[in-house]
Parts: sequence; C-alpha cells; structure tokens
Amino acid sequence: QVQLVESGGGLVQPGGSLRLSCAASGFTLDSYAIGWFRQVPGKSRGPVSCITSDGRTYYQDFVQGRFAISRDNAKNMVHLRMDSLKSEDTAVYYCARSPRCGFGIWEYEYWGQGTQVTVSS
Repeated sequence: QVQLVESGGGLVQPGGSLRLSCAASGFTLDSYAIGWFRQVPGKSRGPVSCITSDGRTYYQDFVQGRFAISRDNAKNMVHLRMDSLKSEDTAVYYCARSPRCGFGIWEYEYWGQGTQVTVSS
C-alpha cells in the first residue's frame, strides 16, 4: 500500500540546519508531486514547499531562500534541506503525495506521520 515516512527531524539551535527525508513506497514516485507541510499545536496544517514529478519546485514566501526541496526517484526519496532555521520554524513537518503541486491540504491523497522539528537554544 502507499506509504510515506518522514525522518530527519530533531532539536537544532537557531541558525542551524536540518535535512528532512520522505521515504515513499507502494507507488511510482516519479509520477507524483510531493509536498511538505507543517503544523504547530492549535494551528492548521500549512504548506511549505512542493516538487513536481518533473522536478519543478515551489516554496512559500516565508522560506525566503532558506529551504531546498529535492527528489531522488531512483531511491524513492524526497528531501527538504532547511538552513538558517528560526524558532518560528518549530513544527511537525509532513510530506504528502498529490498528482500535481498545490498548496491546499485537500489536494493531497496520502500523508506521512510527521517528524518534529524544534528550533531552540
């Protein structure tokens, strides 16, 4: 069955970096877009970035060049490199599958379980 599993979260100091990974199984990754979303307690899940099946990338404005999404179809992996992290980036990060990139959660069919990112000194 379709599965998405996030990893790579953790505790990092402000200004630090993390690389999140999304491992896909049960489907052909190169036929789908993968999006990253994040959620903090008490707030709705919001979009961060998306990569299309042919490698085009999209970012929310708050990323401001700090994050980079990439995909390795041969390894069934999508990565989100996050640099210059700020305390406000603290959230649970989710990857999700969609036929095409979009920034509405309703556009995504399958979701991972999430990985916690905490930015704190």
